[in-house]
Amino acid sequence: MLDIGTKITELRKRKNWAQADLAKEIGASRDIIGKYERNENSPSVEMALKIAHAFDVPVDYLLGEGKHAAYDKETVKRLEDIETLDTNTKSVLFNIIDTFLRDAKARKAYAH
Repeated sequence: MLDIGTKITELRKRKNWAQADLAKEIGASRDIIGKYERNENSPSVEMALKIAHAFDVPVDYLLGEGKHAAYDKETVKRLEDIETLDTNTKSVLFNIIDTFLRDAKARKAYAH
């Protein structure tokens, strides 16, 4: 079973919204938001899309499925933008990213 309720609750709290705030944003009742969050009901595809838009996340993230399920829209947008770069620019960017990742992994390894 999908645990979309936990994701909705987490996203709503990040925005400091009450259930009523989310309900107003997507044109639903506060009661149905509560049912979604308790996993008593699952949102329709249309409602899941409205919820995703309200929180500015991909539907994949809400559902916990798909290639980019763990990424917010800002991360996905950056990945898409990187894909449009020329090969040389991508190579330079990846070298920089790899350096930061290597350093972060080393710090983590030595921290234990």
